[in-house]
Amino acid sequence: MEVILLEKIHRLGALGDRVSVRPGYGRNYLIPQRKAVPATPDNVARFEEQRAELERAQADAFEAATARAESLKESRVTIKAKAGSEGKLFGSVGTGDIADALSAAGIAVEKREVRLPHGSLREVGEFQVEIHLHADVDVEVTVEVAPEDAIGAA
Repeated sequence: MEVILLEKIHRLGALGDRVSVRPGYGRNYLIPQRKAVPATPDNVARFEEQRAELERAQADAFEAATARAESLKESRVTIKAKAGSEGKLFGSVGTGDIADALSAAGIAVEKREVRLPHGSLREVGEFQVEIHLHADVDVEVTVEVAPEDAIGAA
């Protein structure tokens, strides 16, 4: 299935690119999410009319993401969790926990923006966590996972 991308998609293409994708991916994700339209002659003509507007909207989104990245840079958050004597957590700290902790610290971050490529955090320590704000904008924040009793004692 051939589609025209309406925004930049990681590992697929940029705004305006005509790409060939599997039919299920196009029908079930790209088109309903308004990230692409089928590459029919009518849609190609309509896209060319709207190209400047779409590029302007994408540039505005990029600028907003860059501004958010500047506010997130050098951010640090501490999350308390129950841990054993060897530093292993009873459970784990996931994307939702990190997003909630950053939001509580006054930094608006959604769960879907937090990236944990190696899975949930399962031990006490300090970790660099990537926040994905835009297709071209990523920023790292420091997340410290501390045992609950150590936070109260400090």
